[in-house]
Amino acid sequence: MRALKLLALLPFAALLGGCDFVVLAPAGDIAAQQRDLVVISTVLMLIIVLPVMALTVFFAWRYRQSNAAAPYEPEWDHSTQLELVIWSAPLLIIICLGALTWMGTHLLDPYRSLGRIAADKPIESKDAPLNVEVVALDWKWLFIYPDYGVAAVNELAAPVDRPIRFRITASSVMNSFYIPALAGQIYAMPGMETKLHAVANKEGTYRGFSPANYSGAGFSGMHFDFKSLSATDFDKWIGSAKASSNMLGRTDYLQLERPSQNDPIRLYRSVDRDLYKAILNMCVEPGKMCMSEMMAIDAKGGLGREGFNNTLPLTYDKYARRGAPLGSEPTFVAGICSMDEIKDAPSHEITAPLDLTPLRGFGLKRPPFSPAHPSSTSLLLGQRPKSES
Repeated sequence: MRALKLLALLPFAALLGGCDFVVLAPAGDIAAQQRDLVVISTVLMLIIVLPVMALTVFFAWRYRQSNAAAPYEPEWDHSTQLELVIWSAPLLIIICLGALTWMGTHLLDPYRSLGRIAADKPIESKDAPLNVEVVALDWKWLFIYPDYGVAAVNELAAPVDRPIRFRITASSVMNSFYIPALAGQIYAMPGMETKLHAVANKEGTYRGFSPANYSGAGFSGMHFDFKSLSATDFDKWIGSAKASSNMLGRTDYLQLERPSQNDPIRLYRSVDRDLYKAILNMCVEPGKMCMSEMMAIDAKGGLGREGFNNTLPLTYDKYARRGAPLGSEPTFVAGICSMDEIKDAPSHEITAPLDLTPLRGFGLKRPPFSPAHPSSTSLLLGQRPKSES
């Protein structure tokens, strides 16, 4: 019978074998500080929990019905000494936990720039942070390296002892960005940007994934590898990305954005320099107005009645798979010509130099226009042709 009982415990031992203690053995200084916070908090709470559990067993045994030697005091109702112990010990622990949490909340704020590489290694002027732009897609992760002009899908690399500055957003629904060995998790939300600062202190390959916010059929495969490399190996990794045949422009991104499961690792040798900005402002699609432009227009009073019809139909509705809303076909607000587009206009359309001073009312000099195409240039600048003035 004893052997059968031991055999019955084997499945539970197998389950324990799948546990991963990476949170208690991290590879980065931020994660190490978070581990210390968890350990210290647990120890402080055990100061109360363990005595309470031990006394529960002691009192149950001491004052059991069969123990006639235990004192019987039915009129007892108060002890000042016991009250002091019962209330003072938890109060002191709560004060310690509150102070610890307050300091940890500020020192480990994900938006706060790193103050050190490790406990014995302060930040130096030569330690320029590595900028990484993170996009949570369905169901994969996109990492853009703006300083190097490369990108990767489902693989993130960084050199050891170099601060990492993450800028994080999402394409369609909220996800959670988490590398247990590096730092705590932080949400990735469409149309919003969150930030995270971290550093890796030892080489290795670690798991990153989305531990929260279930987002569909491919959610379980939404993980990636984080490679902590030496400076030399990181340069080689950047070189392998630049040697790739893949390029990531806006059209390529719109294809990548479509839902797919268990995507392989892909590297991109070049990236549209404004791609992350367009993803964040939800205007990657051609002709779609960016949120930043829309907010700027709203801040100035809006487009008025004429703006009601300033819409175009969507060619790809990323939300349709989650249940398209009732009503007409989905549309988006169309973009309006900006000064950047005017600057980039072909030379045959605008031959005269442009005065890009904003029009603020009567009295300012009107911007010049091409005699060959006065109406088109004037309309680009938001004016009527002189013949209509």
